[in-house]
Amino acid sequence: MDAHGTKDAAVLVALHGDPLTVVFTERRADLRRHAGEISFPGGRQDDADEDLRVTALREAEEEIGLPRSAVTLQGALPPVGTFVTGYRIFPFVGTIERPAELFPQEAEVAQILEFPLSDLAAGHEMKRLVRRGVPIKTPTYTVEGHLVWGATARIVQELLGRLEPLL
Repeated sequence: MDAHGTKDAAVLVALHGDPLTVVFTERRADLRRHAGEISFPGGRQDDADEDLRVTALREAEEEIGLPRSAVTLQGALPPVGTFVTGYRIFPFVGTIERPAELFPQEAEVAQILEFPLSDLAAGHEMKRLVRRGVPIKTPTYTVEGHLVWGATARIVQELLGRLEPLL
């Protein structure tokens, strides 16, 4: 599986509970890339030889304090690309036990958000957004006033499509 983009990155789609809930981060508003956006914990590989699963787990531990040992990887979703920043994002789905103490890394994460998948599904809309002067047609998910869009929304869309029978 492949997606457009020149820089590989990985994210952790962490699921827990009943109703099935997913963990997101809201990025700080003063960051150079993807400022203020809602995303999954994740980031770029440290080096080209690093396994992308390790990247996702390492970044989740760094960004939200989720110990790697608390995650059971269940599988992966197809990679997605980012149009403006050129990332090729590989999403890995894992289950976690909650409540575990999660702590946002202050340098990157404004807050940790957790939304039931059923609320995400209910908040779905296709929208045309304008970002940096460029119109983008994207799936969006609005929950409690928080807008999930772009690559993260495309990952959510794939996840919901696969888990729909469980919702």
